[in-house]
Amino acid sequence: MLSLMKQILFLFLLAVAVAPPPAVNGQLKIGFYNQTCPSAESVVQKTVAAASANNTGILAGLIRLFFHDCFVRGCDSSVLLDSTANNTAEKDAPPNHPSLRGFEVIDAAKSAVEAICPNTVSPTTAPCADIVAFAARDAAALSGNISYQIPSGRRDGNISLASDANANLPSPLSNASTLITAFAAKNLTADELVTLSGAHSIGVSHCSSFRNRLYNFSSSSQGDPTLNPAYAALLRFACPFNSTSSGNTTVAMDVLTPVVLDNFYYIGLKMSLGLFTSDHALLTQGNLSAAVDDNAWNPAGWAAKFARAMVKMGSIQVKTGTQGEIRRNCRVVNGRSLANVGPAAEEQGSSLVADM
Repeated sequence: MLSLMKQILFLFLLAVAVAPPPAVNGQLKIGFYNQTCPSAESVVQKTVAAASANNTGILAGLIRLFFHDCFVRGCDSSVLLDSTANNTAEKDAPPNHPSLRGFEVIDAAKSAVEAICPNTVSPTTAPCADIVAFAARDAAALSGNISYQIPSGRRDGNISLASDANANLPSPLSNASTLITAFAAKNLTADELVTLSGAHSIGVSHCSSFRNRLYNFSSSSQGDPTLNPAYAALLRFACPFNSTSSGNTTVAMDVLTPVVLDNFYYIGLKMSLGLFTSDHALLTQGNLSAAVDDNAWNPAGWAAKFARAMVKMGSIQVKTGTQGEIRRNCRVVNGRSLANVGPAAEEQGSSLVADM
């Protein structure tokens, strides 16, 4: 009996030693894994770097993945969960499918972190939500030399609904008022809206997201008159009217520096080279337009603001402590089908971890 008690005590102490510490006062903190898995962040960085060596476009995808995660139920990696027979998850909602990218990079980073900090007693080492945040940070550094530290300690959500993505993610067809309202709902200011829109300086878009500006724009104009005519002609060449062959066609979102995360996006806006209706919308209200001007002429200032805004966005409705769960597999709720998890389950916390 004494030997059994010693074994139980040993396992308990081991669990305490390897489990991630609780976030301080329910808040995120920098260096959250310094004691439990000190190499976690560098391993994610190496995974992102390896992925980008084969495909630089994945860097834009990882930043967008972070944005689309945080705007729906907070930064809880719910965007990573797969759909089931009875539930359509966020990743398969029209704003995300088929354009959202980077899932396989997060899977690889998760596996790499688990390999260096093995799942001994605790359910896992680093939640998927933190890995998404780290990957976006590393993508910003690799694509634009924008480096910053991001606090961690998030936990993973166990609810993912396509309807939430449809309701919370701003559309590329949005006007200024709609954009401001959507960002304000996430405690982000109008200036931060303009700052984070600079992520459109990298990445590509499908024709369907901007075709509205090219054809049948109004009764008096075939195309959007606010779009640079030469740029519009180039876009029409890439996306012909009523052409089914252009369904999978993509064009760069920033024609000036398409693979560098920089402030040339704002210079392009001032030249009427914004791709989306939502891009041009930043010029339609005085405070937004003034922010565009500031960012266009102050590259270092914009980069610093972008880093701060990414950190702030990373704190939206985070789950910490015993909220949510820590997933073993970023695509699946621990031990049960996503379709069988209702809204009430999100507050059950670590009880879900034990269900295998």
